[in-house]
Amino acid sequence: MEKNKDIYEITIHGRGGQGAKTAATVLAQTALEKGFFIQAFPEYGAERQGAPMRAFTRISKNPIRLHSNVYEPDLVVIIDPTLINPARVEGLKEDKILIINANDTVQSIREKTGFKGKIFVIDATKISLETMGKNIPNTPILGAIEKATNMFGMEYIKDEFKRKFLAKFNPQMIDANIKAIERGYNEVKTG
Repeated sequence: MEKNKDIYEITIHGRGGQGAKTAATVLAQTALEKGFFIQAFPEYGAERQGAPMRAFTRISKNPIRLHSNVYEPDLVVIIDPTLINPARVEGLKEDKILIINANDTVQSIREKTGFKGKIFVIDATKISLETMGKNIPNTPILGAIEKATNMFGMEYIKDEFKRKFLAKFNPQMIDANIKAIERGYNEVKTG
């Protein structure tokens, strides 16, 4: 988190069912475990699987009294490559971070979005298919977020993921998700 900013704000763009809301929640819960104040909430359009949606996370050392969408994020994540366009990075200043799930170059993403700041590209779709057998790109995105921000440390992210899903997933699926988080951290490209 920046020293001069009280609240670190994240916007995650995805489609219903891709795990944007879950990623926002895991990040918030990880921050809570480290002693921060948090908010995590989704914004849905037409509430259906595959519809574009956004999820937001706020993290602060102080109580958060703000109750609105995020308009000037510190980090924007685009989980679905079909959502890549300049409107998704609106409000993102050049000294902030953009993370994109795409099988593309940083330069190509820069041209598509018009964003001149720090861009991280990860093929989270490929990683999720190879490690989990499902197209659920939010898990490798968590690793890419940690690599781009160095916010918590990988062990905290992995521990929170395990804590959240231990009762829902079998041990093999937990291990596959942890591997996806690690690959997201190690395979993200920047420019």
